[in-house]
Amino acid sequence: MARKAAGDSGQMERVSQTGDGDAAVEPPVASVARRPGRPSGSGRGPEQRARLLDAALALFARQGIVDTTLGQVAREAGFTPAMMHYYFKTRDQLLDVLIDERFLPLRARLSGSFQAHPNDPVAAITLLAERLVEVAGDYPWFPSLWIREVISEGGLLKQRMHERFGDANQKNGIAYIEQWQKDGKINAALEPSLVFLSVIGLTILPLATSSMWRNDPARRKLTAADIARHAVALLTHGVART
Repeated sequence: MARKAAGDSGQMERVSQTGDGDAAVEPPVASVARRPGRPSGSGRGPEQRARLLDAALALFARQGIVDTTLGQVAREAGFTPAMMHYYFKTRDQLLDVLIDERFLPLRARLSGSFQAHPNDPVAAITLLAERLVEVAGDYPWFPSLWIREVISEGGLLKQRMHERFGDANQKNGIAYIEQWQKDGKINAALEPSLVFLSVIGLTILPLATSSMWRNDPARRKLTAADIARHAVALLTHGVART
C-alpha cells in the first residue's frame, strides 16, 4: 500500500519499504502551521532582529529604558508583539544583547584613545573628542542615550554596564591623567576624575541638543567637526590666548 490515512486529521502519511521489507512511516507531507511572529525565512531573521535592535535604541534614547516596553519596540520596528517575543523574551534579555552587540564595540572604540598616545595628553584628549563625535555621527541615538542612561543618575544602562564590566576603564583613564600631571605634561589643578566627563560634556551634550539649533542663526551651521575642535581647544588651552 502506498499511503494510509493518518487518524481523523485527514493528513496522509507516506509509507516506504525499508531494506528488510518492513514498512517505514514517513512524516506527513502537509506543512506545519507557522507560529505567530516567527520569521518566515532564515534569510530574513537577521534583518528582522537588527530592525528590532535599532528600534529599541531609538526608543531608549528618546524616552529611556525604564519607560520603554517590548510592545513599543515591536511597534516602532513595524512588527507584532509576537515577533518581538520570538527574539527577545524580556527587556533585560534585549538590553544584554544590545550591550554585547552594539555598546561593546563603541566602548572599545572610545577606550583606546589614551593608550594610543600614552605620552602625549593633548593628542590623547583630541583623539577621544574626535572619536566621540565620530561615534555620534555614525549612531544618531548615541548622544541622547548616553546623556539619559549613562551620565544621568540611576540610568539603567549605566547600572548594567557597571555590573558586567566594573570601573576598570575609568580607573585606567584616571591613572593616565595622574601620571601626566606628575610628569608636568598637563595642568596639575585638573581633577583627574572629571576630565573624561568634561570631554563628554563638551562633545556629546551639544550633539544631543543639536536638534534645538535648527532655528538658531548663531549655531545652526555648526558641524560635528566644529564641536570637536571647540572641545579640544577649550580643554587644552582654556580661554587664554595661545
